[in-house]
Amino acid sequence: MIAVGTFTYRPARDELAYTFGGRLPVAHVRSGDILEVHTKDCFGGLVRGPADLPSRVCRMPYLNPVSGPFFVEDAEPGDTLAVHIASIVPTRDWGVSATFPHFGALTSTSHTATLQPPLQERVWVYDIDRQAGVVRFHATGSEHTVDLPLDSMIGTIGVAPAGMETRSTIVPDIHGGNLDTPELRAGTTLYLRVNVHGGMLALGDGHARQGQGEACGVAVEIATVTTLAVEVIKGVDTAWPRLETDTAIMSIGCARPLEDAYRIAHRDLTAWTVDLAGLEVLDAYQLISQAGRAPIGNVCDPNYTVLAAIDKALLPQPEPAYRDAHARLRNLANQREEGQVR
Repeated sequence: MIAVGTFTYRPARDELAYTFGGRLPVAHVRSGDILEVHTKDCFGGLVRGPADLPSRVCRMPYLNPVSGPFFVEDAEPGDTLAVHIASIVPTRDWGVSATFPHFGALTSTSHTATLQPPLQERVWVYDIDRQAGVVRFHATGSEHTVDLPLDSMIGTIGVAPAGMETRSTIVPDIHGGNLDTPELRAGTTLYLRVNVHGGMLALGDGHARQGQGEACGVAVEIATVTTLAVEVIKGVDTAWPRLETDTAIMSIGCARPLEDAYRIAHRDLTAWTVDLAGLEVLDAYQLISQAGRAPIGNVCDPNYTVLAAIDKALLPQPEPAYRDAHARLRNLANQREEGQVR
């Protein structure tokens, strides 16, 4: 038996947060604890069908709610918080997506104004079959339907920013936030810089699936029960959010324009590869240039998100990242599933 704590949190509506920073913690947890967190979708559950246009049923700035924040004992600025996603379970058999008049990659926005008319606001309802592992798309202008793989992810997860700053949950940046990358699925470990005492971790904005880039600005939005394992990596700083899976390491850049997010991610991955594998900087840069991947998280938020990824198998005997936190937390989560953790 491993004597770690387990904690379940189900927020009431008035407990939901819409910022990172500027909030008191909803609970205190410890390094090594497992959290089972209930999360709402980006509309707070208010969009349930085609008649529920977000502009009618939702109110700014009360969009993209997160559950938390959680104060992590012993987390201090200069540390890194490792967050392993053990599972993401949809809590209902449907999800929703939408288009908005001035939001998304293929419409006029306040940043890129044009003379084109605004997009029509429309809602799509998707059927979710957990047993079959599919998400069913229904066209609104025809009878076309198609089954897509269920690939649950967390769209928004992060910690409080530095310098007493408060950031909207819609914004991705150094602190994490609305990263909107499909790579934030079960089996992935996220590494975040601790900026304030306790870290103040929060998450929400579940997606049943999302294409790379989240082109229209809205994924298949769902409520979830998400299980996490957390660990404080003392004395190790992390400049930008990073991800690790069993097979790959990934760095995340958030910025506008998109090329700046691309540069941030690739510079960070190059530095991380040098640290882990002992390669010379230009050798690491060259290897990533020829064998790396650059999946786009989103191109619609106030900052855009780009990842830079490289397979671990291509690196020469890499050192375990963050003192092997990914493997340790993965094993801890697996033991919980097998009933060995109390």
